[in-house]
Amino acid sequence: MEFLDIYKKSEIYDIERIVEMFNNNEITDGAEFKIKGALHRIKDMGGFSFVNVRSSKLVFQCVWEEGYSKCDLSDFSVEECVYIDGVIVTEERSRLGFDVRIKDMVRISGRAAAPLPVEVGNDKKIDRLNLHTMLDNRVLTIRNPKVRAMLRITDGVMFAFRDFLRKEGFTEFVAPKFVEAGAEGGADMFKVDYFGKKAYLNQSPQMYKQFMVGSVVKAYTVSPVFRAEKYSTNRHINEFQGLDLEMGFIESFYDLMSLEARMFKHIFNILNEEYAPELEMFLGEGAKLPNIEQFPVIRFDEAKKMYAEAHSGGIGKQALKEPDLSPDEEKWLGEYAKKYYDSPVIFVTHYPSVKRPFYTMDDPENPKYTLSYDMLLNGMEASTGGQRIHDYETQVEKMQKRGMDISDFEDYLTMHKYGMPPHGGLGLGLERIVQNILGIPNIKLATAFPRDRDRLRP
Repeated sequence: MEFLDIYKKSEIYDIERIVEMFNNNEITDGAEFKIKGALHRIKDMGGFSFVNVRSSKLVFQCVWEEGYSKCDLSDFSVEECVYIDGVIVTEERSRLGFDVRIKDMVRISGRAAAPLPVEVGNDKKIDRLNLHTMLDNRVLTIRNPKVRAMLRITDGVMFAFRDFLRKEGFTEFVAPKFVEAGAEGGADMFKVDYFGKKAYLNQSPQMYKQFMVGSVVKAYTVSPVFRAEKYSTNRHINEFQGLDLEMGFIESFYDLMSLEARMFKHIFNILNEEYAPELEMFLGEGAKLPNIEQFPVIRFDEAKKMYAEAHSGGIGKQALKEPDLSPDEEKWLGEYAKKYYDSPVIFVTHYPSVKRPFYTMDDPENPKYTLSYDMLLNGMEASTGGQRIHDYETQVEKMQKRGMDISDFEDYLTMHKYGMPPHGGLGLGLERIVQNILGIPNIKLATAFPRDRDRLRP
């Protein structure tokens, strides 16, 4: 009988651990150690070479020297994985405070099969790649430090979302992805054959998170969302990661906006504290996300009037006729909030009923509008939220007015029949948040492996 050794091995160190020990004076100039990583870039200087090595979080510099280093550097290629026997050489110009002098290096992966189709280690060339080349080679381009920084920021947003809601008393659950009907009326859904039955990929966990309110009162889910939208823009993809929550016993939908405001303060704080190097790669050295103190709120109709007054002529008049905000209007509102309130966030409330799903509660004072909102982040819609209809008769009446077949929503209406508290919720698109925070021009570049109408690989 053998027993598993569960203790973490220490003979092969991560560079992050070496940096920590160096900063704590546990190891000093001349110390020998072994590290692991991938060869990121090799620059021959004649007689010696700079060898950049990539770990899980860092790219650090090693120095290969002819006559000192035992390995033949010509035997190695970029992207091969190696173990390095190294020596610390203090170097003030290094971000780590030291370089690694290579005594020996051993390959632990297979040899590179062919030259790289894209230069992962060249940031300037990566930035110049067109969108299709970048995404066609996504298996490799995610290794680039800047792309990887985006992936880590994505990780930070998901972590902060979960961390905040757990502290607020929310329970996470998993919503199904195969459904019989759409949460928003069945539009723009992917049809699938489910053992001979008609089914769809879920376009929203809306119904399920409302069901959960009847059980745990406060619920959230992190899951993929599928939209069969045929258009392709810089802010839309057909599969995205939804961050959704629902809470019961609210007094008004303003409770949801207050919750979301606190949540974004938490997300920004987490990113500033734990993901500073990644933020700097996009926002500049020393850059931090703002500590938001004010969250301006404006009604939809007031926002429309303000935009129209600021844009005389046909543009302003046409804006007043549309029951939604255009991307240009959202951008203008974002600039207004930044200029006058120094806030990257602005809440727009009371959207027209015709532009909101059937489950959204209409405003009792004016049923033309709803008790709902959008949150704009840096001039782009980042979330949609609002109060839901919790009364059975009111819900059936609204569905019938919209020509919906209520027999398709038997389970959903059962929830209303047997008592639901006043409740509401909101949904965010993870990739849209990351795109906005980092200023990425196209949402596909803020996605690890994007899916749009033309892309099913990698």
